[in-house]
Amino acid sequence: YFDEDLFGLVGEKRRPPYRWFLVGPERSGTTVHVDPLGTSAWNTLVVGVKRWVLFPPHVPKSVVKGRRLTLPGEDDEAIHYFTTILPRMKRRAAACGGLGDYANFECYEFTQFAGETVYIPHGWWHAVLNVTHTVGITQNFCSRRNFDVVWRETRGGRKKMACSWLRRLRERYPDLARRAEELNTRDGFVMWEDDEVEQKKWRRKRMEKERRRREKKKGRERKGSTTEKERKEDKEEQKEDKGREKNITGSCGSSSSGRESKRTRVGNAREVSPE
Repeated sequence: YFDEDLFGLVGEKRRPPYRWFLVGPERSGTTVHVDPLGTSAWNTLVVGVKRWVLFPPHVPKSVVKGRRLTLPGEDDEAIHYFTTILPRMKRRAAACGGLGDYANFECYEFTQFAGETVYIPHGWWHAVLNVTHTVGITQNFCSRRNFDVVWRETRGGRKKMACSWLRRLRERYPDLARRAEELNTRDGFVMWEDDEVEQKKWRRKRMEKERRRREKKKGRERKGSTTEKERKEDKEEQKEDKGREKNITGSCGSSSSGRESKRTRVGNAREVSPE
């Protein structure tokens, strides 16, 4: 069902973090959020039981977060959201009669058991509670179905990776490359490698980093011989700078991207999860 993964075109090292092995204790979970870069996701439960709630994209963020329903001193842990905030939200929606912020209010609650897979469409708010100790696997992905949203998010959020992605799309999926270029034209968007202002900013930042690196190295030399750890750090920084310089050659060439991850606090335990 989820065999299309368009971010795979840029390679494992350049693409954003996208696949996780999840281990969560009972009463842990993830508070309500939307997955990054417009991606959709699937979540397969191997062991245990999870409780889910999903909200369509049209439900306002303020409503989903329950900001006006949280009392002083209350936390935003997943267990509190499911046992206290969510019931208040549904009562408020019923009392409002579908008016104001609660117009067209919708939420979908269900329980996931071991062996079942949940699909989360792009743009849908969702929260998860581990009813028991759980083990699961999840992946965020881009397909043709959500390509327009993902492209618009990626070209601005991960500018250099977007250039590499566009080049690979031209090679493998010319129709999607044309669609990306149509969206750029329609929105008046200029790609990172075609933007002189962004290029100047990048060069200034690179020069400043190189200056600090040289000063740091001189400081070490004045103190005496450098340690093996410091020499290794210098080599890694030089290698990183060369990689960045290579990334700006050519139109929409290869690029590197930073790492991003989400660590959600779950009471006295932590579950690392993109959910």
